[in-house]
Amino acid sequence: MLQSFKMALKSIWGNKMRSFLTMLGIIIGVASVIILVSIVNGYMSYMVESFTSMGVNRITVRYTALPSRSIDVDEFYEFYGENAELFEQMTPNVQVSVTVKHDSDSMDATTVGGYSEEYLDIMGYQIEYGRNLLYSDMASRQKTAVVGAYVATELYGSSENALGEEIKLNGDSYTIVGVAERQTENASDFDDGCTDDFVWIPYSRAVKMSRNAVINNYIFTSSDISRTEECTTAIKDFLYGKMKNSNLYSVTAMSSLMDSLNEQIAMMSMMLGGIAGISLLVAGVGVMNIMLVSVTERTREIGIRKALGAKRRVILQQFVIEAAVTSTIGGMIGIVFGAAACTGIGALMGISAPPTLTAVVVSFSVSVGIGLIFGYMPASRAARLNPIDALRSD
Repeated sequence: MLQSFKMALKSIWGNKMRSFLTMLGIIIGVASVIILVSIVNGYMSYMVESFTSMGVNRITVRYTALPSRSIDVDEFYEFYGENAELFEQMTPNVQVSVTVKHDSDSMDATTVGGYSEEYLDIMGYQIEYGRNLLYSDMASRQKTAVVGAYVATELYGSSENALGEEIKLNGDSYTIVGVAERQTENASDFDDGCTDDFVWIPYSRAVKMSRNAVINNYIFTSSDISRTEECTTAIKDFLYGKMKNSNLYSVTAMSSLMDSLNEQIAMMSMMLGGIAGISLLVAGVGVMNIMLVSVTERTREIGIRKALGAKRRVILQQFVIEAAVTSTIGGMIGIVFGAAACTGIGALMGISAPPTLTAVVVSFSVSVGIGLIFGYMPASRAARLNPIDALRSD
């Protein structure tokens, strides 16, 4: 076995260009599998993190109010209170389109919304300066606001300076009672539309500002992620009891969207890995062809060895090991190239895409297996050669 291994290395080194061209298909195939699977897994991790930041236990509710059929905010709060064991938080969600101004400075891309005091916990934010919105702000329709760090920095110079200042929303003055902690880590992302570019006001003020008598968007969070389906069923039953028509409302759970996304990305990963695996199959054909050429070139050598008493299994072992060594070396080079490439490509895409152990093990195992399988036919042909005919070969 050791002698056959040494002879395989000697043969590979003695035909460098041919050996490299044989390995090239293996290198490309292994690298392709690692790159594609790692990039897909990296993107999946990125999407999961994005959904997690949005709250996997979050449930969004939207319904269409009719002149004869609508649901008051107090009815939603009553339902929320009756199902306290299912839900952790709830807030009305009133989006308004306004111009945010302070003195002569204005911001057009800022997200302005009306929420309850529980929205801060739903988002997972913390107040850095001042306080959060209070229930009393909702009840008395106070013109108070909590702003993001980007709004505070752009209009007032810093988060600390913004506290207690006035901010104008469509010309109405609101007092900034709180500034949320900065969420954006990268300085390059700290810009218009970032996660710190927002103004929160009491939902009771936002309704008046939007000139809409009914709030038709709500956000719930489940007390336990495992009870999300039970929560959505309870909400749907409540809505159907009020609206009598399931087409007038929608209930969407983030966890179900994430499960669906994971299934789709896993399927995509398998499909892309399979496509990349085809290149390994093509590489196997290349290994077989080169080994057949090698058998033809070394027919006289095989005849001499058999004439000196070499058994069929020894000849078979020699050529199988040579094919396996060629594929193994190609697989190792492919792993190094694929690992470096997927890390670099991931960095360019702005995601973390380290090579996955599964992709490395599977692609390397397949490459070695291909060397053994496709190398067996040429090896078997060499082992079956008649010593007399082999010695007569030119």
